[in-house]
Amino acid sequence: MPRLEPTGVRVARAGRREAHALHRGLCAVLGALVCQGALGLEGTAPPGAAPPTPAAAAAATSTPTSAARDGSGCRVVRLSDIGWTDVTATTALFGVLLRHLGYRPGITVLSLPVTYTSMKNRDIDVFLGNWMPTQETDRKSYVAEGSVEVIRANLTGAKYTLAVPAYAYEGGLRGFADIERFAAELGHSIYGIEPGNDGNRLVLGMLRNNLFGLGGFKLIESSEQGMLAEVERAVRTHRPIVFLAWDPHPMNMRFDLRYLAGGDTVFGPNYGEARVDTNTRAGYSAECPNVGRLLRNLSFTTQQESRLMADILDRHLSPDVAAEAWLKANPSVVAGWLQGVTTFGGRPGFSAMQTTGKLADRLSLERWLEGHKIPVGDSIAVMIEYVKGHGRVLFDGLSAVIRDSVDGLTRLLRAIPSPLLILGTGALTFGLRRSVPLAVFVVAALLFIMNQGYWEATLETLSLVIVAALVSTAIGVPAGIAAAHRPRLYAALRPVLDLMQTLPTFVYLIPTLVLFGLGVVPGLISTVIFALPAPIRLTQLGISSVPTALLEAGRAFGATPMQLLWKVELPSAAPTILAGITQCIMLSLSMVVIAALVGAGGLGVPVVRALNTVQVGMGFEAGFVIVLLAIVLDRISRPADKAAAP
Repeated sequence: MPRLEPTGVRVARAGRREAHALHRGLCAVLGALVCQGALGLEGTAPPGAAPPTPAAAAAATSTPTSAARDGSGCRVVRLSDIGWTDVTATTALFGVLLRHLGYRPGITVLSLPVTYTSMKNRDIDVFLGNWMPTQETDRKSYVAEGSVEVIRANLTGAKYTLAVPAYAYEGGLRGFADIERFAAELGHSIYGIEPGNDGNRLVLGMLRNNLFGLGGFKLIESSEQGMLAEVERAVRTHRPIVFLAWDPHPMNMRFDLRYLAGGDTVFGPNYGEARVDTNTRAGYSAECPNVGRLLRNLSFTTQQESRLMADILDRHLSPDVAAEAWLKANPSVVAGWLQGVTTFGGRPGFSAMQTTGKLADRLSLERWLEGHKIPVGDSIAVMIEYVKGHGRVLFDGLSAVIRDSVDGLTRLLRAIPSPLLILGTGALTFGLRRSVPLAVFVVAALLFIMNQGYWEATLETLSLVIVAALVSTAIGVPAGIAAAHRPRLYAALRPVLDLMQTLPTFVYLIPTLVLFGLGVVPGLISTVIFALPAPIRLTQLGISSVPTALLEAGRAFGATPMQLLWKVELPSAAPTILAGITQCIMLSLSMVVIAALVGAGGLGVPVVRALNTVQVGMGFEAGFVIVLLAIVLDRISRPADKAAAP
């Protein structure tokens, strides 16, 4: 019995036959050029396929008869960006594409584990950066329980493993098994990206299990750009360095690098060969079929992503501006993505996007201003590059002094037996405050920190805080005295101090990271900049508040200005100055988490790692340890008249 088909199906089938016939006729008349790389009438281009031809563009501009329109709840599309430049680039590209189609994309920067938790809670709709197989552990349980769906691979042919500069490779560092032989030259260090990242976890597991004899190595965690800044410094001095690397990324064009062989048991075969999957929360494609169709069409090549990332990293374009320019320069690729896709209002997607793009170019004040941007950021970047290029000897020398100071103090604290250090701290507390309960509390707090397994991290943090407080005090107290004696100087300093206290603290990390590289140096300098206003302001206040009668009495007895300072002003202002130093210590401690982002180590690392991996227990442990350390330092350093037992 012949199978009966609905009328709509027969019409569609006939239409496809006519379209195929027309396509064959065009091929016969115009030759193979028209047909080369043309998309099928029902398919989409696979990753790496040739761009669609004008025939595909025409198909994209025709009204899809079977496309389902999305409901009002689909207009806002919530996207996650985990902060990697490739994910930032593709997410921005997808967001701009959605905006042209009449949707309202919202991009939130989240860590990978938070992304999956948010998709499970239906707070995030789409994630375009699921690197596999390295993120298999992160997504496995969510896919198994059905709260996250895998739509397709939007990128293939990627890789993700450890790499070295070409000169180190030629010098014999060619595989994972060779790293241990170069331990001294490498400083027993491997450079990773943000704490909690899946690649970092693989490296930490390798070190913890002493694979390839690397148990004595440490992983320096910071960020993608922090790691690359350190690679640049190493390349400039021809120093060996081992770091996480991946393709696509402009680092493959910026540096002459080589991927290390032999890491199959850690990162997988073929240099950590990877693909990138598109994920959505459960049921999203069914609820929003038009966006779902776009997600099924969306694919990239490594070359496309590398070019887009180069615009962001090398040309310093914002992700949205770079994505807009890329879409305009690649209309044939966009036509393939928009096959069968409509705007939110139901119009053919490709033609509507061309129209909105022209209107935006002609009418948008925002885009006109962006196109005539005042080069504030570029000017600062040029200045920093100039300073970096001409002051390398100075910065290297300063780095050596600061690094040796902090590392030396850390080694000294570690050399003291921990029971003796704890008892000595308790005795110091009793000697300064004459309070048995306070001394007992300090000893108990330090024992609790040791019990929780954060003793080594606490010593690293304590070293950073002590050195930062000493430097801030050495600069701040004299500056405050000079400002108190010269009102015009203080008037000039006040806006600078206001800027230092109100500027987001992350901003301090950028120039210091570029100039000094990863480690304690940028962390300490940023901490000093942030904490310095407190001793300057309170010293100025204390000296300015010395009673006039005391000053006149000192002058009447023939005191010189220096004698007046040491015998009258400083003793009178001492409580206020000590309060400024105490504030300086507390502000320095508050920077510990931020300093961890540039590889400073200490208690900030477990906090950031817990945040990025949604480990509530670790976060509370590390946070509570920081609070206890802050209380101990505050009780020891605050002025005597304010001292009290906890």
